[in-house]
Amino acid sequence: MSESRRAVVTGAASGIGRATASRLLLEGVSVLAVDLRDPEIEGTESFVCDLAQPADRERLIESSHGVDYLVNAAGVIELKPIWQFTVEDWRRIQTVNAESIFFLCQGIGPRMPSGAAIVNLSSSSAKLATTLEAAIYAASKATILSITRSFAYALAPRGVRVNAVCPGIVDTPMQDQVLDEVAHLRDMTRNELEAARNAMVPLGRPSTAEECARLIWFLLSAESAYMTGQAINWTGGMVTW
Repeated sequence: MSESRRAVVTGAASGIGRATASRLLLEGVSVLAVDLRDPEIEGTESFVCDLAQPADRERLIESSHGVDYLVNAAGVIELKPIWQFTVEDWRRIQTVNAESIFFLCQGIGPRMPSGAAIVNLSSSSAKLATTLEAAIYAASKATILSITRSFAYALAPRGVRVNAVCPGIVDTPMQDQVLDEVAHLRDMTRNELEAARNAMVPLGRPSTAEECARLIWFLLSAESAYMTGQAINWTGGMVTW
């Protein structure tokens, strides 16, 4: 791998994506920070695009030749009773959360050098069904696990590793959205829902985005050189399989 390392991080404007971009900068990696709006992270190169649009994905792929790391952290969520989701909801969420990851892995992976690595952001919701209000989001995150396994096999001959992270409860703007909207849908207060969710975590607290970024860096780095095709839980013990 070249001494001058370069990464693409999607969803870099907030949450885990932003924390990962910042961690990569600390590790001396040049970062192309991708989001629907300018991530405005000092020291990174911003790339504004809509990952739901094939033409925008192609622009990103063409700007990513030879990158050492790809972190697919972009994602959207919509929350409503499971009976009220529409076909349009399904297509919108799956397009951003799953379709974009498949085609970025397909487009960027074969251009990466030996020793490179990809990390896809899945979720504990890929393995649990406790938040039915996020059923389509959960389905998209389960799809990511299959995408990760497929590209781990496809890119292994190139020496490119592909792993996934399954975060549980992490302090991010998306988590705030979940707490606010699900509490409303369940006729609870936000504090009541937050306490109930934290009670599901054996370690008794949510993770910070920065803590999760440490795991992502481990999976990108040579410290995990013998790992590929894995889905690593980051749930404080809430999920153990």
